[in-house]
Amino acid sequence: MNATSGPHPVGALLLCRADPPTVRPPAQLLREHLLLAPAGDDWSVLVPEGKPWLHGGEPVEQVVTGWATALAVSAAGWPVVAFWWDRDRAGLTLAAGFRRTVGYTWLADGTPVGEDEAMRTFAARLALDPVLDVQALEPLTEPDPDVDADARLLGVVAVLGRVGLALPTGLLPGESADRLRSVALAQGVEQLEWSGWRDAVRAELDVVEGSPLGPYLRGPRARVLGGAQLAAGMPLLIWGLGRRSGGWATAGALLVAHGALGLAYDRLREG
Repeated sequence: MNATSGPHPVGALLLCRADPPTVRPPAQLLREHLLLAPAGDDWSVLVPEGKPWLHGGEPVEQVVTGWATALAVSAAGWPVVAFWWDRDRAGLTLAAGFRRTVGYTWLADGTPVGEDEAMRTFAARLALDPVLDVQALEPLTEPDPDVDADARLLGVVAVLGRVGLALPTGLLPGESADRLRSVALAQGVEQLEWSGWRDAVRAELDVVEGSPLGPYLRGPRARVLGGAQLAAGMPLLIWGLGRRSGGWATAGALLVAHGALGLAYDRLREG
């Protein structure tokens, strides 16, 4: 698929390997106008409503890489794949936790300018099949005069489809930001806006409490855990102080602090 005549559109998509309720709180912390929609099994897609790369002086690649990194760092372990494209190039960036981001770039005509090792790292961090999926990605890193950059990104989308990704109809890499926004709004996606730190923190706490850690943060188990930490910490703290043992005293103080904070948190959230 070759590029058509005329200026190539500029745009981006953020693919998050988590469901929308999980993605919503960290996405709101970006303080950007974004559209959020489900994108398959345990996948979500974020569509920028605005075009900050036109106003801030930064290219679209740097803008969305920053977003992806912020999302991955604030997320509970799920990775973010940022697709971006402009008049001259297109590419992807994978952010996962505090690891260094991994990216691959093609020129607009599809010429690969990335490193093969980056694509293999991309597959490994997303837990793709090390044989079948990697073999499907390898042709995207090889020269092909009949395949442009948009087609390369669609090829990556097809591979991610094997692990549950299913982009909503019409949300395809290579479209203009305005086109993506209008298509997303027509499908009734959720509009994310910054609602202040209090609401953002409350939403984040709701997500954490809904995770496997939730019962140990709030509820009967949390109260039992907090009481046990206090019961174990107080004697240890007193014993450590009496023996002038800084290590044992510190351990006791930490247990007391954790227990007290846990009980206080449970009571505050209950209220």
